[in-house]
Amino acid sequence: MRVVTLEEHLTVPSVVAKIDKAAIARRGFKGGRRLGAGRQNPMELLPETGEKRLKSMDDAGITQQVLSNSGPGPDLMPGQTGIDLAREVNDTIAGVIAKNPKRFAGFAALPMASPDAAAAEFKRAVKDLKLCGAMVHGSSDGKFLDHPSFDGLLSAAEEVDMPIYIHPSIPTPNVFEAYYSGLPEGADRVVSTAGWGWHSEVAIQIVRMTMAGTFDKHPKLKMIIGHMGEMLPVMLARLDDISAADCDHLKRKPAATIIEQVWITTSGVFTQPPFIAALQTFGIDRILFSVDYPFARDAQGRKFLDEVALAPADMAKLAHGNADKLLKLSS
Repeated sequence: MRVVTLEEHLTVPSVVAKIDKAAIARRGFKGGRRLGAGRQNPMELLPETGEKRLKSMDDAGITQQVLSNSGPGPDLMPGQTGIDLAREVNDTIAGVIAKNPKRFAGFAALPMASPDAAAAEFKRAVKDLKLCGAMVHGSSDGKFLDHPSFDGLLSAAEEVDMPIYIHPSIPTPNVFEAYYSGLPEGADRVVSTAGWGWHSEVAIQIVRMTMAGTFDKHPKLKMIIGHMGEMLPVMLARLDDISAADCDHLKRKPAATIIEQVWITTSGVFTQPPFIAALQTFGIDRILFSVDYPFARDAQGRKFLDEVALAPADMAKLAHGNADKLLKLSS
């Protein structure tokens, strides 16, 4: 069976070396996570797109990865520097794909500090480089995608008919201080990032776009979020209920808006209860299999996929069909 994964990361060392260290610190990037016994540091695997990555894919029966840049990235740098770095990342991803087009596709990195340039780079990446969407990381200089400055970017996504994937990012220092400080060392990192905070921030961004009317303004916009829906599946009914008397400016109920314009992936979440919640709310046509390589292991993701109880037609949608349709991938 063809298997596609689409939250699979890389870094371009030449780009990382050009990002101002002060900008990285201001955004809140710190040291990496502790490693379990026998685990290879995922940061060492990020730049590699050859033998090791392909073997991991082959061993897990993964046909194709959709590559995306992992932070810190071009979005941290303002002006022409950020624009040039985004182009370098995207040209690099396109080069990796050109060498192995059956195994790789890619999402564009965008210079989010320059919204108009981000729109232009999105269109270049899709039209010229044949990338299949873009990935953004958390908020951009304190702004979410419902901010009017990003209207041009969202319109560009509608124009090229490709999705924007919102990936979590490290909490900014002020957010970390307000919500995650005072915890034991290590626990603060877990709660502020992959254990909780990352997921709530992405959910907040989607909810903001919904409640601000951004999706109503951009009805052809397609968004992707990972980690089994970033906790949204269990909150959709509650959101509809609580907003019923206060949000008559919206054209649709919040849950309907989200389900109609947002796709979710399984990245990094490999247990049945959240999958069942996602299936019962978003439906099988809106769920796409993903791993989160190298932060999660391909074998771990494949074990989850093999354990999912679905009819063959629905399994094909989860494993590759939904991704092929949404991203216009050719098998």
